[in-house]
Amino acid sequence: MASQSQGIQQLLQAKKPVAEKVSEARKGKNQRLKQGKEEAQAEIEQYRLQKEKEFKAKEAAALGSHGSCSTEVEKETQEKMTIL
Repeated sequence: MASQSQGIQQLLQAKKPVAEKVSEARKGKNQRLKQGKEEAQAEIEQYRLQKEKEFKAKEAAALGSHGSCSTEVEKETQEKMTIL
């Protein structure tokens, strides 16, 4: 009976450091997940800014060509009006 009680005591004593290791492992995992999420968010933001910049450049190019077309049309209209 005493040996059983001693065995149980050993198991209980062994349980404590194991529980601490498990707790530390969980904390480390959570920290790595949090860091990964932050890095992913930063990468997403950088990608979004890059695509937004590309879009603005394409938009400016398209509007710029549209603007030059409208000035040409206005110029031709003025020329035709002076002829009439």
